[in-house]
Amino acid sequence: MTTIGIVLGSVRSGRRGGQVAQWVLEQAGRRTDADFRLIDLADHRLPLLTSPIPAMASRGAYEDERTAAFGAAVAACDGFVFVTSEHNLGLPGALKNALDHLYVEWNDKAAGFVSYGVNGGVRAVEQLKLAASALGLAAVAAPVILPFAVEFGDGGTVFRPSEAAVASLDRMLDKVLAWTTALSTLRTGADPEAEIRALIAAVVDGIHAKDLDALRRNYTTDVVSFDVQPPLRHVGIDAKLKNWTEVFAFFDEVAYEMRDLSVQVGGDLAFAHGFGRLSGRLANGATTDGMWVRATFCLRRVAGTWLIVHDQVSVPYDVLTGRGCADLEP
Repeated sequence: MTTIGIVLGSVRSGRRGGQVAQWVLEQAGRRTDADFRLIDLADHRLPLLTSPIPAMASRGAYEDERTAAFGAAVAACDGFVFVTSEHNLGLPGALKNALDHLYVEWNDKAAGFVSYGVNGGVRAVEQLKLAASALGLAAVAAPVILPFAVEFGDGGTVFRPSEAAVASLDRMLDKVLAWTTALSTLRTGADPEAEIRALIAAVVDGIHAKDLDALRRNYTTDVVSFDVQPPLRHVGIDAKLKNWTEVFAFFDEVAYEMRDLSVQVGGDLAFAHGFGRLSGRLANGATTDGMWVRATFCLRRVAGTWLIVHDQVSVPYDVLTGRGCADLEP
């Protein structure tokens, strides 16, 4: 089912946003066309953004655990409703900071807005629309505007939504769901299995060309690789490419063949396995047919693009002789 995240953007003590976000969640929960969940920035406690790597370049891989956890919560949603106050004619700093921590997790999703404040928070919404555009979010029309004097009682401290506010929220949610559905093909791709097979073919092409940059584009930055070369585990794209750099140094011409590739897709995760063989002409002029190995790939879809997050290469092991079986054929 479609999942819509309700992002509560204020983290101030005594904030009114908690009342507003809970109202949005309760009203939305009466619908049957989507699942709605609250993403409260106060629960995530994101640090001030200081990473030297822009979120656009991180492609969903983050060193800070808080950013990774927030990214996972956002990535699990197909669209959003942002609940925002207005601070000094603009959006809250905590919300802008949270938006900037991520990039691909926002892409190709719809965004609606619920704002509150002395003037209803309209200027915060206008700023949010600009940021949304830069993040690949489709901002829907008809935000829900909640002025203190109209929608809050007891001196502006208690939220008492009017019938007009309820009707406005229903219209906005209709728009968010419609745009979320319209954008779904951009997020999922027309044929995920075909995309994954094309990605693995691109890896093979990169090996043939000894093109490290081409190979880099097919992996997450935090890829974990269990290769036949030591050590037991290679962590990160640089460690992965270091292996290929060493291999390429031995070959004047290199080839790689994949056989019997099987692909299984489930949501934003996929699994593929087959047989691979590295061969070619060595730097000393000799040729080698190499050996067949078992190759496994685990993939994740990041903002509509499949990337390899883990791979493993292995050969069967003969327990009696203590040797790998390098002469088997698929």
